[in-house]
Amino acid sequence: MKILRTIKAEDMEDIATGGAILGTGGGGDPYIGKLMAQEAIRKHGPVNLIDIDELADDALVVPVAMMGAPTVMTEKLPQGDELINAFRALEQLLGRKIDAVLCGEAGGVNSTTPFVVAAMTGLPLVDGDGMGRAYPELQMVTFTMHGVSATPMVLCDDKGNSLVLNTVSNAWTERLARAATVEMGGSALLAFYSMTGAVAKKAIVRGTLTLCAQLGETLRQAKASHVDPVNAVVDKLGARVIFHGRVKDIDRRTVGGFARGSARFDGVEEWKGHTFKLDFQNEFLMAERDGEILVTTPDLITVLEAESGRPVTADALRYGLRLIALALPSNPQWQNPAGIALVGPRYFGYDVDYRNYFEA
Repeated sequence: MKILRTIKAEDMEDIATGGAILGTGGGGDPYIGKLMAQEAIRKHGPVNLIDIDELADDALVVPVAMMGAPTVMTEKLPQGDELINAFRALEQLLGRKIDAVLCGEAGGVNSTTPFVVAAMTGLPLVDGDGMGRAYPELQMVTFTMHGVSATPMVLCDDKGNSLVLNTVSNAWTERLARAATVEMGGSALLAFYSMTGAVAKKAIVRGTLTLCAQLGETLRQAKASHVDPVNAVVDKLGARVIFHGRVKDIDRRTVGGFARGSARFDGVEEWKGHTFKLDFQNEFLMAERDGEILVTTPDLITVLEAESGRPVTADALRYGLRLIALALPSNPQWQNPAGIALVGPRYFGYDVDYRNYFEA
């Protein structure tokens, strides 16, 4: 089996940074996942990252993830064995050996959690995920559009509880797992969406973990070379700058297992005299400038500190922060009617149709 890259503990710094950029404000605090992954790699050895085409069509691939409100995740840390417990329990349910680990979403904490399981099991980790970014609900993965069931799913919490779900649809998986996660204290770790190699080759968003590593490296090298870190990220992603301003007001609350709210900005420098608003449900979902809607989900909206280029999550937004907002197109799998129905603005209650900002 050809290995794309061997991931060591020190590599997780770049991957966590890149995951936070692709996380579009959500996905949980990458710092937590980075520490978990580094500890697992130091204890069990490095992780082999592979291309999905290296797996046989009949191979069994399983993603892992952390679920819950990001505002809770930063205060309720995992004990460390929940992920592997969920993974092993699902393997036992499926009645066969799992051949590779997959990333559920390439954003925030979930860009790093699969490295924990890959290190502890010695299994290869597939270079890809089910989103190409982060989304707030479990059914919001490309796997859903390819007919993959989220269940059987195993959820584990920090107290030692575990729960097995079998549901009639991925939307029902989200509803029931969200309720269980709330009861588990607001966050849980899970294994789900088991699929064959043949299905995974069609269903995943390819190359996202490599992109995470490259984004982190780009930002690190820009700082070391004293070049503008934001411009370096913009060039790497082919993104567009949509605003530069200071946070003037934040409305944020945890409701039903989600961090919901909005943030308002006043423009600075070239954007002085203009206003900007970001709506979020864990992730940034819609951006308005001067009252006009610019970008909506499924396209990506991410926010960087103006000076350092450091990505800022929705739960880390604070009054007075000077930030630069970027937009970049989503993976083409999200641009079809099924994708828009699953993650478009109307699903989240916005009375607006999706418009491709990059083709306007």
